[in-house]
Amino acid sequence: MRALTKPLTLNNQTWVSSSMSIFVKTSYCQQVSSTAMAAMCSSFFPQLPTRFNGRPIYSFPAKSHFSGSFKAFSSQASNASSQDKLPANVGFLGIGIMGSPMARNLIKSGCDVTVWNRTKSKCDPLISLGAKYKSSPEEVAASCDVTFAMLSDPESAVDVACGKHGAVSGMSSGKGYVDVSTVDGETSKYIGQQIKATGALFLEAPVSGSKKPAEDGQLIFLTAGDKSLYETVAPFLDIMGKSRFYLGDIGNGAAMKLVVNMIMGSMMASFSEGLLLSEKVGLDPSVLVEVISQGAISAPMYSMKGPSMIQSLYPTAFPLKHQQKDMRLALGLAESVSQSTPIAAAANELYKVAKSQGLSDQDFSAVIESLKGKLQQ
Repeated sequence: MRALTKPLTLNNQTWVSSSMSIFVKTSYCQQVSSTAMAAMCSSFFPQLPTRFNGRPIYSFPAKSHFSGSFKAFSSQASNASSQDKLPANVGFLGIGIMGSPMARNLIKSGCDVTVWNRTKSKCDPLISLGAKYKSSPEEVAASCDVTFAMLSDPESAVDVACGKHGAVSGMSSGKGYVDVSTVDGETSKYIGQQIKATGALFLEAPVSGSKKPAEDGQLIFLTAGDKSLYETVAPFLDIMGKSRFYLGDIGNGAAMKLVVNMIMGSMMASFSEGLLLSEKVGLDPSVLVEVISQGAISAPMYSMKGPSMIQSLYPTAFPLKHQQKDMRLALGLAESVSQSTPIAAAANELYKVAKSQGLSDQDFSAVIESLKGKLQQ
């Protein structure tokens, strides 16, 4: 690895990275010109902020526009100052559909990762790649500088963080806890308070994206909390994702994620209605998917899910039970501010029906089955 320690001159201005050192593989450095390298490194400087509820929102592109193997990560470069070095040890709690590929990307990028999961066997593939294993969240947090947690629901997030032998018991000043689970704002604030009481830092960072984006390192992080921890873990977020947003106070990241998933759940319910209606009136639903993909309402979700939905196949990328949980939490958020959400409320009922049909662990696109049942009645 080779460190970029010299100032960069772009548009007659000199820039120096103050928050982190940027490293690239030497073999890749030899393939790009100094001008291209400067342009690539400039992608790590923040864009101008926009505004949200009186607070700035910062959007950071997490990936270089170049196609080479570039990662903003190094914890072993001897010529970087100690404050520029990344945390040496990274913990990851929750090795499921999302946590497993996220942790795998950290390991493959050279991070020293320690993992934990209630079912230890799920950690075995990561251990074979070089990850360490600890038997409790407490032990992981105690042995790591920064600990990430990806849990399935608010109850699990609280238990893993604050329960017996939870991560809080292993936290102390100088450590950081990053919760990338999808929970409600109150849960996130509670976990944050418990973590910060130990002297450690807390960042909520729920992700937008499902299994495939997690595997490809293309997640979107919606973060809020301690800004200094955000800056410290930004290179890790860049390894696991394509972009990251810092949204200010704890609770804003959770709220943004719930709004996004509420929209997604409503879209899938409406799409399901369209597929069934097209078939009912004698149209080819496959052609409907193609028509939609070329119009103003095109969305990757429709093109990815549509073909398998037509065949009544629902390979799990995002479990239906988690989508319904997010709909429920989003409706609760809307209720707390007296915002009417009748479309999301109606969609939530369809997900509840699908759960009652035994489809909880299927992909959330299986919500279409709840409509088939209604048509057959």
